[in-house]
Amino acid sequence: MADQKIKVAIVGVGNCFSALYQGLEYYKNADAENIPGIMWANIGSYYPRDIEVVAVFDVDERKVGIPAGEAIFAEPNCARIFQPEVPAGPMVQMGHVLDGVSDHMLEQPVELGFRVSKAEPVDVVRALKDSKADILINYLPVGSQKATEFYAQASIDAGVAFLNCIPVFIASNPEWEQKFIDAGLPIVGDDMRSQLGASVLSQVLQELAFDRGLQVDFHQQLNIGGNTDFNNMMVQTRLASKKKSKENVIRAQNDIRGIPVPEHSLFAGPSTYLPYLKDNKVAYFNLQLRGFGDAPVTIDVKLSVQDSENSAGVVIDAIRYLQVARELGVVGALRGPSAWTQKTPPEQMMYADAKAECEALAHRKLTASVTKQRAVPS
Repeated sequence: MADQKIKVAIVGVGNCFSALYQGLEYYKNADAENIPGIMWANIGSYYPRDIEVVAVFDVDERKVGIPAGEAIFAEPNCARIFQPEVPAGPMVQMGHVLDGVSDHMLEQPVELGFRVSKAEPVDVVRALKDSKADILINYLPVGSQKATEFYAQASIDAGVAFLNCIPVFIASNPEWEQKFIDAGLPIVGDDMRSQLGASVLSQVLQELAFDRGLQVDFHQQLNIGGNTDFNNMMVQTRLASKKKSKENVIRAQNDIRGIPVPEHSLFAGPSTYLPYLKDNKVAYFNLQLRGFGDAPVTIDVKLSVQDSENSAGVVIDAIRYLQVARELGVVGALRGPSAWTQKTPPEQMMYADAKAECEALAHRKLTASVTKQRAVPS
């Protein structure tokens, strides 16, 4: 059915976009019904090859004014290069800084931090309209509250759907969701969860314990990494929303079942920044459980992943869910796709329920959950 490209715009030419852009080229000829590395090959008759990047915004002087295909390899990016040959793509345009760059990142060595361009910011709404973008993806640094709200509003003003990949709460904020509903636009958010990352592993372990009748006394998830995301989160004032978002994934499994969360029983969040690791993220899990007769059960797990690549395939899916929703006239925050692809969706779900919602939308079916989202009359 899909005979046209899904046109996406990007704000933030960091490691996540580098992995995504390389991946779009890597999978450009993949059209099988099962594509290794991609969760769903076919979503609403759209394949990864049907996604086209048409506009890109950043503020770093090493990226602004050069083609996206070059900018993704510029410092301080350190994502693994698995597809060195990529299209030049659109020129990176100067975005609006606002609170998107912390003093900490400006003070870092040049190869690890940000350097703000002196170029004049563009009219983002006009640029989105000129590019004919369908979806704007937010890849700003964690803690960019004002900047994220600026781009969310620009998305609304330009008539573009929004995919919020960071822990600034937009899709899960009823006031912001209402703005997208009023504009007749869908949104997916907030805070991208990786294909097989710390958050989804924590969720599944928590679900497994409850489903097997165990009590969870303690659940710890520690994350370390060496990319700019971890460096940026060394600023504690920018970290609060990220920690809350990661803990939401675990706490939600208690809330869904009406099981109280014991005091001091939960910790999930970035632990420290080690430049040596580059884009490799390492997560350590410790769960203290009680089974039959209060018998103790301990789970210790280590997970090591390429952080940015681990999120790229999920973003490819989320893009296609948004496009199908637009074509079906669904507006507001997409419940199932947000619960499946994000850490802090507007409605937390169990793993199987979120997956079922996504499968329905992939087949262009409107479930009860989706139809509650005020589908626009045809």
